[in-house]
Amino acid sequence: MIALLFALAAADPPKPPETIDGLPIGGLERQSMPAQGCAAYLFSAGKTRALVAMASAASGTLRIAVDGKTGDYARETQTGSVGYGLGATTEYRGGDVTATLDLTVQTRKDLSQGAVVDRGTLRIDRPGKDTIVLPVAGLIGCAALWRQGDSWHSFTPRRDEE
Repeated sequence: MIALLFALAAADPPKPPETIDGLPIGGLERQSMPAQGCAAYLFSAGKTRALVAMASAASGTLRIAVDGKTGDYARETQTGSVGYGLGATTEYRGGDVTATLDLTVQTRKDLSQGAVVDRGTLRIDRPGKDTIVLPVAGLIGCAALWRQGDSWHSFTPRRDEE
């Protein structure tokens, strides 16, 4: 029994789906927590459940997989705020892809360094192709944070503490 558990722990994680519900957007591999700041980890909320996007507040990028290619797209505009350095509506661009992320976030007392994205949509626009609108939900995770008044601050360890 223990040998089986060790074998499962050593096994490679399953590959993410290449397509979500027949759309030209795919799943992402496992993503790391940000070194500083916060990031939203968003899962498809349709029939196929998979990690489909990671929006990083500090770098201002959105990572998605479109047409089988994983890419990082730069933040162009951001309106409103859901906290944690993320906007209520954020537009990202790269090449011929425009991605718009709309998020609704809920803070909870049982989450000390993040929040729940209870609703959201990821919209992908590309010239000459159908627009994709995918419902998403997930979590916001942050590097070590502390709150001072109404502001959140991240803890960056000194070199000798890493």
